[in-house]
Amino acid sequence: MAVQNPQNPQKRYPWDQSPVPRTQLRLTHADRDAVADVLREAYSQGQLDDDEFGERLDQAMRAKVGSELVPLTEDLGVQVSPGGTGSTPSVSHQNGGRTRGDGKGSAGPTTDNPVEKVAAAAGHLSVFYMPFLTPLLLLLVSGDLSPYLRRQAMEALNFQLFCFIGAIVSGLLFWLVVPILALLGIAVGWFVMPIIATAASMMGRSWRYPLVYRIIKDN
Repeated sequence: MAVQNPQNPQKRYPWDQSPVPRTQLRLTHADRDAVADVLREAYSQGQLDDDEFGERLDQAMRAKVGSELVPLTEDLGVQVSPGGTGSTPSVSHQNGGRTRGDGKGSAGPTTDNPVEKVAAAAGHLSVFYMPFLTPLLLLLVSGDLSPYLRRQAMEALNFQLFCFIGAIVSGLLFWLVVPILALLGIAVGWFVMPIIATAASMMGRSWRYPLVYRIIKDN
């Protein structure tokens, strides 16, 4: 039986309030970011085209409750469980992938294995001593044994290839202003971004380079 507040009949006491369904909990920034990363991953894998990606990302950023996020990833084979205020969202792949949710909006495998952490960091840092070859070897060696190392090696290789091709194209069009600015941006990114990626890898987090077109994709 409902217990009413005698001073305000419309107001119930806190202990008499019915629990809110999980799908109707108010979303946090971490909840929205987790779905946004899933959509970016699907876009990079070719599951979404430009219009679909933009539309779904906009809906994810405008979502208020968990039920609004479910349709955005359901047909991608990904089930999102918003954590609600103060909780950590979880993202699980229905095709047997690992469930992950680190509170930072990462949409990739994470690890606690120190060997995987060091190997992934070495792949990112290879821009300073053996670019292309090191992440390629890590990619070939990891195979299905380490989804985390495979993902990070692929990220490092795609970043290095993207920067290399971008630098060549910008150099060939050096007489234009925009390519020169792009070349400067690539140069800064070449030295700065791998350091950030290395730090993320040493913490076992899933790192994705921003603004990078991924030539090599994980099938």
